[in-house]
Amino acid sequence: MELIYDIIETILPFSFARFDFMKNALLAVLLVTPLFGLLGTMAVNNKMAFFSDALGHSALTGIAIGVALGIGDPLVCMLTFGIVFGLAIRKVKSGTKASSDTVISVFSSVSMALGIVILSGSGGFAKYSSYLIGDILTVSPAYVGLMAVVLAGTYIVWCFIYNDLLLLSVNPSLSASRGIKNALTENIFVVILAVAVMLSIKQIGILTINSLLILPAAAARNVSSNSRQYLVLSTVISLFCGIAGLVISFYAGTAAGATMVLIAAAVYFVTYFVSGK
Repeated sequence: MELIYDIIETILPFSFARFDFMKNALLAVLLVTPLFGLLGTMAVNNKMAFFSDALGHSALTGIAIGVALGIGDPLVCMLTFGIVFGLAIRKVKSGTKASSDTVISVFSSVSMALGIVILSGSGGFAKYSSYLIGDILTVSPAYVGLMAVVLAGTYIVWCFIYNDLLLLSVNPSLSASRGIKNALTENIFVVILAVAVMLSIKQIGILTINSLLILPAAAARNVSSNSRQYLVLSTVISLFCGIAGLVISFYAGTAAGATMVLIAAAVYFVTYFVSGK
């Protein structure tokens, strides 16, 4: 990591780059935001913005289960519960006549309430309340390495399932007629999304993570004319908002995750008015 730190200090001769915790946070942003920019495109295409929000809320239940089982690292339970939770929503959503937002709302409400009840009953809610806001400045080098692996793995899988996901988002019946296994394809996407969200909860925060996932993709969709442009713009916007939010939060003394979201919201409204013209 020392070599990477030296490169950052050389490229960025600014005061914030002198601190190791800011270097780690910057590296995390460079890995997390492209991942969110990529996944956000399909979340928007498939009208899954509320779904990803429910995943974020379910993190509290994952933490609570870990506390109840006496597991020291809550990340394991968060990942496991997040994946199971996401797959359960998709299964119920596809097998019921109720609207998608109703099903997702039911799951989201139950998981959030259950997590709060378990944590408050065990006296551990205050300890884990920091997950609500997140703190990317606490990122460790090990986390940076983990996110690098996740980002690389996601891009590899994306190369194989992107066309199927795109056709599925446009017309599920047509994709099924072309031999695409809709359920399997959607399950793969749900698992990737759950992993990305759960790994980023502690850094971005439960209350803001969905916004950082959806806003860059929504902004890119406003001004994109094709799917390739949509992917590229979403990734670029996500990167810009992440870096700008981190730097501004350092000098302004604000929460990094919330600052990133505000910048992403500003970019969305700019693209909205530009597309209107």
